[in-house]
Amino acid sequence: MRLRVQVAVAFLVSASLCGFSQSRPRAAWNIRWEPRRVVNGSAVLFRVTAPATLSALRGSWSGHEISFRFEKGCKCWYAIAGVSLDARGGKYPLQLQGVAPGAADLRFASEVPVVAKHYPTTTISVAPEYVQPPKEVEARIEEEQALKKKVFSEIAPDSAWDSRFLAPVDSNITAVFGSSRTYNGIKKSSHLGLDFHATVGTTVRAANRGTVILARNLYFEGNCVFIDHGQGLLTMYFHLSEIKVKEGDKVESGTILGLSGNTGRVTAPHLHFAVRWQGVYLDPQTLLALHPPPSARATGRRDFGAAAIRSR
Repeated sequence: MRLRVQVAVAFLVSASLCGFSQSRPRAAWNIRWEPRRVVNGSAVLFRVTAPATLSALRGSWSGHEISFRFEKGCKCWYAIAGVSLDARGGKYPLQLQGVAPGAADLRFASEVPVVAKHYPTTTISVAPEYVQPPKEVEARIEEEQALKKKVFSEIAPDSAWDSRFLAPVDSNITAVFGSSRTYNGIKKSSHLGLDFHATVGTTVRAANRGTVILARNLYFEGNCVFIDHGQGLLTMYFHLSEIKVKEGDKVESGTILGLSGNTGRVTAPHLHFAVRWQGVYLDPQTLLALHPPPSARATGRRDFGAAAIRSR
């Protein structure tokens, strides 16, 4: 009897020393994204729950580097990314690398399916000088192209946006993102933004926190404002009648940027709202539909609600 007890005790001690607790289920990576159906041209919100406490989380997806932020409320890491309008359907790997204090980096990979979306074609009539600009403005257009290239290359490394992105005006959508556009019978490009119905003088507000990196008149964009939200995420507001901010200003969600108008290449007064992420343009409607984790800084913000993102 005494021998049996000694054997049993020896077994338990041995099991403990050999890591018997490892038989319990280990914590696992959990990755979610929205929208659930990701298409070419879509903004994407990633939420990641790591299997251990991390001091930082980085990722790469579709050829882009992503830096995640941690939110105590959900105990998750999150980041906004996007898919190029030209991307093909398929599965795109998301590579994650977590920095764990006092331990080796944790790595994980997952695949995110992207569905190919076909966008419509639209025909528009505008003043001839905006389809085939006269020679006297060619130098101006080249200078503005160089200016925009410089502005796009100097974006802030840290993210400034906070919680949801909100529509810049309380109005209906009159033209969607991604449509192939023919101006005066000449195919020029895709429509890389969202058009809101807005009579001259309608208040235009910042969609989220950030820094004004451009606020001036450009040939095609008219009076416009560009906001840098950090880590390659920009929002842009075109065709304003007045600009109420200056370059270098820090703005909050809802800050008045200007008044809508019909400057630049337009057919009628409206607001063109564009989103750019790390060099690619994204459908603003998909950005406005994302639900990042709420934070204390985001409380009390104005919200136009669903009416602001209805399509006519």
